[in-house]
Amino acid sequence: MKVVTGAQMRELDRTAIEDMGIPGIVLMENAGLRVVEVIEKYFDYQVAGKRIAVFVGKGNNGGDGLVIARHLVNKKARVKVYLLADPEAFTGDAATNMAIISKMNVPIYRLQEESSLTRMQISLKCADMVVDAIFGTGFRGSPRGIAGQVIKEINAAGVPVLSVDIPSGLEADTGKVKGECIKADITVTFGLPKLGLLVEPGASVTGKLVVGDISIPESVIDRAGLNMEMLTCDWCRKQLPKRQVTGHKGTYGHVLVIGGSNGMTGAPVLAAQAALKSGAGLVTVAVPRSLQHLVAAQVPEALTKGLPETENEVFSQEALDDLLSLISKATAVVIGPGISREETVKSLLAAMLPKVYKPAVIDADALTLIAELNDVTLPRNVVLTPHPGEMARLLHCSTGQVQGDRLAAVRQAAEKYRATTVLKGARSLIATPEGDLYINTTGNPGMATGGSGDVLAGMVGALLAQGLTLGKASAAAAFIHGWAGDEAVKETGEMGLVAGDLVRYIPKVLHTLGR
Repeated sequence: MKVVTGAQMRELDRTAIEDMGIPGIVLMENAGLRVVEVIEKYFDYQVAGKRIAVFVGKGNNGGDGLVIARHLVNKKARVKVYLLADPEAFTGDAATNMAIISKMNVPIYRLQEESSLTRMQISLKCADMVVDAIFGTGFRGSPRGIAGQVIKEINAAGVPVLSVDIPSGLEADTGKVKGECIKADITVTFGLPKLGLLVEPGASVTGKLVVGDISIPESVIDRAGLNMEMLTCDWCRKQLPKRQVTGHKGTYGHVLVIGGSNGMTGAPVLAAQAALKSGAGLVTVAVPRSLQHLVAAQVPEALTKGLPETENEVFSQEALDDLLSLISKATAVVIGPGISREETVKSLLAAMLPKVYKPAVIDADALTLIAELNDVTLPRNVVLTPHPGEMARLLHCSTGQVQGDRLAAVRQAAEKYRATTVLKGARSLIATPEGDLYINTTGNPGMATGGSGDVLAGMVGALLAQGLTLGKASAAAAFIHGWAGDEAVKETGEMGLVAGDLVRYIPKVLHTLGR
């Protein structure tokens, strides 16, 4: 599903109104109706008699709130409307709805008055639900004055909160919260998801996200050239190739996994297993020679190759020619799981990477070594899969800075390295050098365990080997990876989840997707 910034959504609204002839008040009415439908479902279609407090700002978001209040009154709910602006401050379609509800004998209170604030506090204690229509997608910064106080009171009331389009206090374009912000149980957003609802910390204050159709024509959206995507089952299904009746193992690509070192054989094993479970026709694992028998015993379905090593059981410089020969026979390459950070490996990567002409995934210790090789030439078709710490090393900043603005970090890395970049973690982000952005919504905290990233790297490699583009392979792998974790956690719980559980559940997810 396409994702938009606040400005992009306003442009879609404008196009629908001016070019398609849909009156703005119709869009506002549709928005209000979508929220009322969600409220009815929440109360099991027993809205009559429910005490619902609707908080309204002066913009179009407030106009949506007034539509919601009107329809709830017609459904016999006990509605109180709290205004955070003078009625005279409403303009356009919002003013029209203000005029309508003012004639409906609905209790309306202006929160600039001290008596109304007291009444609001009492009302919140008795409310069955709060509807937050204070700020919309144009909001920036921190709520000031009465708005900040009201938001604080709503959050403290312990009442279910439904936010209209976006939780008030959340920035639509960044997901940042710079002051008081509504902590919604449900957010009904209109037309398309806003970026800030999907990335942290915005995702944590959004609650359950519902996307309401307000009748913006699909052709308007298609023509907008939107380049951000929220990953869904339908999107993922469309990317994955179907198995051919006449296909053979060569049809589905050959993944080469390059990694391993003393004490780190599990990483390339997990990557290889994940590649096999993700549909790769062939997998070869290249490791230091003394480790070959350990890997071969754990992945009997894969080919293994033992290469020249140092006395520390890491790849030596003499492994270069063998690696280049193996790369020439592969369809896609995964470089880095368990490879170590020793200087000999760094020198090997510096010599090897400029000669890699196959789609490649660079993960784990190889990322750290790249960060230290400032003048290294990366392959043209490359995917980087850093966790926040590795991203910090790639960008020469702190992990806190990465986590403080994950959007900026992933976009900066994609531009700096001219590489599709997967920033792992809660709500993994995938950015391409061309400016595309994918936001993953699957996964759970149990996946924060050793080896989980190795599994993802193998999955990306498998999808690259089957012909997906760098961006789509990375995004689809992230979605399936998280989904496998969500399936596994039903059996193991979060504390007991290990990376091998993810590998086990990949086929189930692919089967659910019809592949």
